[in-house]
Amino acid sequence: MLLRDEIMPMLTIKDVARLLHIHVNTARRWSDQGILKSYRITRRGDRRFRQEDIARFLAEYNDFNTKKETDHQISPGGDTDKTGKIAVER
Repeated sequence: MLLRDEIMPMLTIKDVARLLHIHVNTARRWSDQGILKSYRITRRGDRRFRQEDIARFLAEYNDFNTKKETDHQISPGGDTDKTGKIAVER
């Protein structure tokens, strides 16, 4: 049996959209695609999201963006290659 502390209030689609600064239809699409983990409740199939799942999504998104930025830093001194393009460290 679940303890009361283990049952956290779940977020609605509007809550998630507001937290992620996206449109509710984008949140629905991401839920359908499995990008955001959701739970269907009621006969209508309303979606609910666990706060922990949204926090995990944000952490993974931030890690991805941080890694992406560090992978494409411009080398010190602004070196250029033979074509005149700025050299990029990878």
